[in-house]
Amino acid sequence: MKATMTQYETLFLRHPANPILTGKDWPYSINSVFNAGASLLPDGSTILLCRVEDRRGLSHFCAARSANGVDGWKIDREPTLLPNAELYPEEVWGIEDPRITYVPELKKFAVSYTSYSRGGPGVSLALTEDFRSFERFGVVMVPDDKDAALLPRRINGFWALIHRPMTALGAHIWISYSPDLRHWGSHKLMLEARRGAWWDANKIGMSPPPIETSRGWLMIYHGVRRTPSSSIYRLGLALFDIKEPEKCLIRGDSWMFAPEAEYERQGDVQDVVFPCGYTVAKDGDTINLYYGAADSSIALAHGSIRKLLTWLDANGHSEHSGDRRHK
Repeated sequence: MKATMTQYETLFLRHPANPILTGKDWPYSINSVFNAGASLLPDGSTILLCRVEDRRGLSHFCAARSANGVDGWKIDREPTLLPNAELYPEEVWGIEDPRITYVPELKKFAVSYTSYSRGGPGVSLALTEDFRSFERFGVVMVPDDKDAALLPRRINGFWALIHRPMTALGAHIWISYSPDLRHWGSHKLMLEARRGAWWDANKIGMSPPPIETSRGWLMIYHGVRRTPSSSIYRLGLALFDIKEPEKCLIRGDSWMFAPEAEYERQGDVQDVVFPCGYTVAKDGDTINLYYGAADSSIALAHGSIRKLLTWLDANGHSEHSGDRRHK
């Protein structure tokens, strides 16, 4: 068993202006803002669909737009998408953690999010062209399920949704397929939480939607390490086959991003970095990762897709090589 990593390097550089958005920036009274989905708009600007927690403790979504994705944010004066418990009772306790995928076939953005009700957290889906009006599909994965995102195109004729059901056997990452975005089946396990003392033992989940690369779907995922005082949310990497996304090709052994800054370690929930969205620059390599920090603010870090893949080669293992150290 390999005791140390082959290589350690900083893969994501925190923006010096972090956190880039806090509750103090909001045009109406809230408790906190965090866990934002992200996308580029046709004009090249960045939109963040932010999870906003009100002073009751319930969450809704509010859009923030910026020409450069860093500052000068224009925030909707009112909530962009509110829970609608009358039509969608699964949202009675709020909507959380949106993830955005642009779907060229539909010419729309797909927003996967957690709808929270008395039955627990489930996965809901909505489509939008402009982040002003939304076509809601309601619950597509029943509780307990969350951390979901749609792939941007069909796989063998079917839509694919990555999600994280919670069962008595653990919290692992799955993928499911649908002909119409409403009826889902062919459920397959993508990535298991490790067991024992690993940083990602027992509970994992996808963070932002996977990044399509020439080598496969690159996934940034979170692992939760339980400690006597709390839990620590860190980020790792895994690569999946482009044609069979349930097939994991390489999985990183260590975490590659963890709470270090004060705004990540102290807040409503300490020791949390939790990205739900990213954008990729015109060079096709630079990634801007938007993440919730301590469930209290939104921060930004910059990385390179090429460097992420290089790091994964040096610090990971093949899931199909017979190397079962992660067990």
